[in-house]
Amino acid sequence: MRRIAIVLVGLLVTGCVPGTSPEDEATDDAREKARRVKNVVYGGRTWSAQDVGHLAADLGKVDVMRVRGVSTGTGDGVRVVVRTSGSAFEDWGNEITVRRCFELRFKGDAERDDDPREVPCPQGEPLTFKPWPKTPDIPSGRLERALPRVPAGGAAEEAKVRAAVASLRLDPAIRVEFMTQGGVVGVVLKVKPYLSEAFDCVLARIAPGRTSVWSPSRIQRMPGEGGCSAGNAIDPMPPPH
Repeated sequence: MRRIAIVLVGLLVTGCVPGTSPEDEATDDAREKARRVKNVVYGGRTWSAQDVGHLAADLGKVDVMRVRGVSTGTGDGVRVVVRTSGSAFEDWGNEITVRRCFELRFKGDAERDDDPREVPCPQGEPLTFKPWPKTPDIPSGRLERALPRVPAGGAAEEAKVRAAVASLRLDPAIRVEFMTQGGVVGVVLKVKPYLSEAFDCVLARIAPGRTSVWSPSRIQRMPGEGGCSAGNAIDPMPPPH
């Protein structure tokens, strides 16, 4: 009994677990970093394999060494091999660092927090990726200055509003919609950023006595919410609670 007590005291002093070496602990540290990368990149949206690798590389915590698959929504999903480092301390306080590679699996039914599988590191340099597609800015200030003002008692003319918008020479990626109802013209300028689920959009309402330009809240700019529509420009939704 006394011998067992001495062993337990020794374990508490060293902080070690039987069968676990400092190198094992450093490997676990590297695996945890890889798992955190997976959890950040993981999401409900369907991504191409290259986009998943690009997102992981952008985090700056790992090197992306290999990407396989087509998309997160097809076949076996996407498998990304990342290289990262982990550290631990030896008995006498010396820090050791290891570099390990892990395979991250991205698929609709994959577990978010499952432990990445250690794999041999591929040879060669980390992968590099082209810059993300740029999202054009919607010129809300120029739009507001260009739109016509309609005197009280008058009626907005869609043809004049269209001409004002055309004068802006918008980027072709920006979609424009018009609607006329009861002497009021509604306009929406919208574009879908590549990395965002929400639209960027600007609404304009040209009515007798007042011309207004604004951007809806993010929740109203989500697909299916109807915030980025010409109808919402004519009859705006109330702000979300």
